[in-house]
Amino acid sequence: MSLNRLIFPYFILVSLFLSCFASSQTLPKEEVDALRAVATALKKSNWNFNVDPCDLTSSDGGWRKPNADKLFEDKVTCSCTSTVCHVTKILLGTNYLTGDIPSTFSKLTKLTEFRISDNQFTGTIPDFIQNWTELTKLTIQASGLVGPIPSGIGTLVKLTDLRISDLNGPSSPFPPLQNMTSMQTLIIRNSNLTGELPDYLVSITTLKLLDLSFNKLSGPIPATYKDLWNVDNVYLTSNMLSGEVPKWMVENADKIDLTYNNFSRDATTSQCHTREANLFSSTRPLVANNYSNVYCLSPYICPKSKSLNLYNYINHIAKHLIYFLFMLSALYGLHINCGGDELTVNGNKYEADRLDSTFYDSRTGWFSSNTGHFLDDERSPKVPTIWTNTSELKIAEPSLYTDARLSAISLTYYAFCLGDGSYTVNLHFAEIMFSDNETYSSLGRRFFDIYVQGKLEVKNFDIVSEAKGVGRAVVKSFRVMVTNGTLEIRLFWAGKGTQAIPVRGSYGALISAVSVDQNFKNLDCKISSFSLKQIKIATDNFNPANKIGEGGFGPVHKQGNREFLNEIGMISALQHPHLVKLYGCCVEGGQLLLIYEYLVNNSLARALFGPLKTQIRLDWPIRQKICLGIARGLAFLHEESRLKIVHRDIKAANVLLDKELNPKISDFGLAKLDEQENTHMSTRVAGTYGYMAPEYAVKGHLTDKADVYSFGVVALEIVHGRGSTSARSKAQTFYLLDWVHVLREQNRLMEVVDPRLGTDYNREEAMKMIQIGILCTSLDPSDRPSMSTVVSMLEGHSTVDVEELLETSFSRENEKDEGSPVIFFGFFVFLLTKKMISRLFY
Repeated sequence: MSLNRLIFPYFILVSLFLSCFASSQTLPKEEVDALRAVATALKKSNWNFNVDPCDLTSSDGGWRKPNADKLFEDKVTCSCTSTVCHVTKILLGTNYLTGDIPSTFSKLTKLTEFRISDNQFTGTIPDFIQNWTELTKLTIQASGLVGPIPSGIGTLVKLTDLRISDLNGPSSPFPPLQNMTSMQTLIIRNSNLTGELPDYLVSITTLKLLDLSFNKLSGPIPATYKDLWNVDNVYLTSNMLSGEVPKWMVENADKIDLTYNNFSRDATTSQCHTREANLFSSTRPLVANNYSNVYCLSPYICPKSKSLNLYNYINHIAKHLIYFLFMLSALYGLHINCGGDELTVNGNKYEADRLDSTFYDSRTGWFSSNTGHFLDDERSPKVPTIWTNTSELKIAEPSLYTDARLSAISLTYYAFCLGDGSYTVNLHFAEIMFSDNETYSSLGRRFFDIYVQGKLEVKNFDIVSEAKGVGRAVVKSFRVMVTNGTLEIRLFWAGKGTQAIPVRGSYGALISAVSVDQNFKNLDCKISSFSLKQIKIATDNFNPANKIGEGGFGPVHKQGNREFLNEIGMISALQHPHLVKLYGCCVEGGQLLLIYEYLVNNSLARALFGPLKTQIRLDWPIRQKICLGIARGLAFLHEESRLKIVHRDIKAANVLLDKELNPKISDFGLAKLDEQENTHMSTRVAGTYGYMAPEYAVKGHLTDKADVYSFGVVALEIVHGRGSTSARSKAQTFYLLDWVHVLREQNRLMEVVDPRLGTDYNREEAMKMIQIGILCTSLDPSDRPSMSTVVSMLEGHSTVDVEELLETSFSRENEKDEGSPVIFFGFFVFLLTKKMISRLFY
């Protein structure tokens, strides 16, 4: 159902008149002409000039008043005396309006309320607003306009509510507002204001909310501001204010936020917050882990890692492993269940984050600071910053998304005790406040910005759009460098989206979880060392009953020392959610042992096409998740890690599955560092036939495109549910890749899909995965996409036309000698024509 159809039952068109009206009350002609010019300039084709907007008793219904809480505001209201009417309110929020604000608005001199937030206007705030001397409410938030704020705004002395935010353009001084003595709500946020705080604000005795956050205001807080003690909310967040924080602000204010400024520390103020005054990181910026100048962090000592009695731990889990051990999560990381209780997911313990407060100190090395007040909210007495799911979750593992943390302006998570190095920051989101059941709450829209280490990573992030629906999970990943042990993650609301669905005050940033994992450790192989005695105890003296399997480095593999050292060197330097974790090794008495995390669901090969007792029912979403996870792991190896690595032995048996069926690439015994020129010749071809790229199997020519080829085979196996080769009889062997090529020529590719899925799968997604598998197995390595491109294709973000790439690849192959497709029979390579291949199957 389209968005237009969705909102139709809730959306009532604004009606304006064109000719004579039945009532005696009419709008002056100059206002009619002004509205007509505005409608033309803004392309408001839905404004109807054929009915009287002021006659609500006529058969036409007059000017119906739309509910201001709907998705789009399109509200024009008139007020009438006994003989004449005037337009008094124009609310056009979230209309996607563009261009300059029409100058004909200036003729509507009786306006009392004007709102144009969340649009895409250009130009500046027009000077003619000074003509609206009756105005009591002016809202220009995230409108697209640029500064400065015109000085003429000072003539609007009747204003009680002024909200301006997100003005780009040049810096400008604080506007002259000293005559607005009736002001109750004053918000000028993120508008490039410079200079010092004006003294005159204290003379506005009616003021209840003051928000001047995210500007460039400097200097001390004026001493006269002590008279602001009765203001309910004061936000001076993220400016350049200096001097000492006044004691009255800490001790007497109900809600004050001074976070992210340059204040010096006041020795008389020993606490970081009293009665909800938030001073987190309000002092000079942190330098070289010097916490002494940072409120809330002095004194602070990073917690030490808990020591582990390895002998007792191995004994405790001995019955679960052989050659693999399940151990604790990496110490270099951070996992937070935002708004929720402590829980364990994928072996990682997510810390609780349940305190509904502006500032929270976990005492385990991280802090959070929550800025903002949900305006116009109907809930009382206090709006919580934690939300428990009210939508239907469509997530395989929903525990991490049941609760979420909310923020009205800015939410910051700050880690201080990480080891220096490269990390992957994963931010977990799911929209759990709205619904998608075509009710009123389904009209909610949320936008906010994501900053990591001070860098704007995502502008106008929309959870529902990214996750492709309400109640669905989406994870945004960012690679960052941590120095001095510090990491900052900030979510910022810029005034966009709906603000009253499902109730007033429903807006701002929302996050379900934060996970931070180190990408690699120091390359001097700092992994745990275990004695052979410990391993024997843990494995019941290598009892075959506990044996899981063997990899490229195994008891019957020649040159085991080389693979052993290679695997330690490779995997100990890598950390990624889709790579198996290496926890230790043992070198003793000629025994070479590697100790990995234990993955309960064994390998993808056993789950898909192993013995019946080992097979797992993998529905289509799980298969898609597995394929995408493998692709992400390979993209990390090839392009994202500091070490550029070619695995050389990607196959279903080397993809392990954890409890939640998340894939993890294993067996790095054959992996090679990728040279700078991204290609090298190998005198020692290694890998698994049926998965090896032709140029590598025949010529020993190795690049990362060899892994891409192997991935393509695995992708086809995931779709089909059978291995790349399997014996039909003693005299006949089935070769998946060649069969897929035959089906493609006959336009029967959907027959590749595993019949065990029945009709319970997405045909479009299945076709895309098949096409990606074929493209990745192109004969010419240059026709194969990079793994990052594959990830983008699978996620649906790539604009690459897979079918077009396939056609290009096949036309290139057809131009070559007919000895084209390469297939593998045992250890021999044959070049066959397509006709010969066809005879193998028909």
